[in-house]
Amino acid sequence: MSLTRAERTIIVSMWGKIAAQADTIGMETLERLFASYPQTKTYFPHFDLHPGSAHLRSHGSKVVAAVGDAVKHIDDIASALSKLSELHAYILRVDPVNFKLLSHCLLVTVASHFPADFTADAHAAWDKFLSLVSSVLTEKYR
Repeated sequence: MSLTRAERTIIVSMWGKIAAQADTIGMETLERLFASYPQTKTYFPHFDLHPGSAHLRSHGSKVVAAVGDAVKHIDDIASALSKLSELHAYILRVDPVNFKLLSHCLLVTVASHFPADFTADAHAAWDKFLSLVSSVLTEKYR
């Protein structure tokens, strides 16, 4: 599965708006993840998981930065996220289904922040892009 030129244009054009609110979007994405899928909290026993915590803001920023790396290297997402895939597979041992859950929460968060930009085409493009990101992050599990 690869992105069309139109899908790439949508992703890249929206990215600037998302990056400008990276801390907030990342934190809200994690808050949504932990509220909707509480089993994902098990990977963060050392974090303060209360809404608005410094831990959520900091890690949320890292999550959004990783997505930003994928956007910047949209033609070679696998190389851009290879080390992150290794970290999550071999060291952190994160269940790969969590990448899909996180992607869904990010998609909902982006839609809630940019409703005018989140057209049906944008939704489809972001869903496809985040599916690619999730797939790349699970590469080292295979």
